Amino acid sequence: MRLKRISNQTIIDSNSQSTWLFVLPGLLLVLLLGLPLTALFLRAIGKDFFTYALSDTALFALRLSLFTSLISVIISIAIGTPLAYLLANWHFPGRAALELLIDLPVVLPPSVAGLSLLIAFGRNGLFGAWLSKLGIALPFTTAAVVIAQTFVSAPLFVRSARLGFAAIDPQLEEAAHVEGATQWQLFSLIMLPLASRSIISGAILAWTRALGEFGATILFAGNLEGTTQTMPLAIYLGFEHNLDVAVVLSVVLVLVSLVMLGVMRSLDGNRTH
Repeated sequence: MRLKRISNQTIIDSNSQSTWLFVLPGLLLVLLLGLPLTALFLRAIGKDFFTYALSDTALFALRLSLFTSLISVIISIAIGTPLAYLLANWHFPGRAALELLIDLPVVLPPSVAGLSLLIAFGRNGLFGAWLSKLGIALPFTTAAVVIAQTFVSAPLFVRSARLGFAAIDPQLEEAAHVEGATQWQLFSLIMLPLASRSIISGAILAWTRALGEFGATILFAGNLEGTTQTMPLAIYLGFEHNLDVAVVLSVVLVLVSLVMLGVMRSLDGNRTH
């Protein structure tokens, strides 16, 4: 097998020593990513796999995770796409600060995110008393799970969508205005389709982040079976009581993630052809 890269009339053969400068570091990363997952699957193989995987606790947690993460992604797309378009196409005072605020949850520890949500929307939080007067109680509810997942995952979507909108040739926008297109027509008929690949990629990132969210959820929503216990929380509880249960649930979550990623990437591929 010959691995070739052509650039500036230079051909690098896979047999040359310089090629291993790229192969070896990449191989180490592949091993770092692949070996733990392989060990997890090997540990999960056994006669009790389906007993744990099809238990009521696992099924309830899986359904809740899929439902809340889907709602989270829908919310991120609905309110994140206009914001991404705004950041990519308009310059205004405070834009840099706004971008910093949006990106901040990406680097925050999940426990800090959960504590922030609890202090803001908890019963005795900054806005909790006001919400209580309206009969709204967010902490330790399914809605709290969605909010926590959206808080940590929406910035990933906005970042990807913003880069997609920013990469569009400005001359297309100018041509559309010359032809008399309104701002909405420009956005919906030109900008949105051209940025669709980045939007779909952002949705994939946001969905996977929401599906695996743990820290913010357990602090803001708790770990109530059937109400707030998502798959990551069920895995954590299983780890405390029965390692085999935690291993099996982890494999189930990996398989579900692989299936959903495959479906969404397939849709992404179809959109780009």
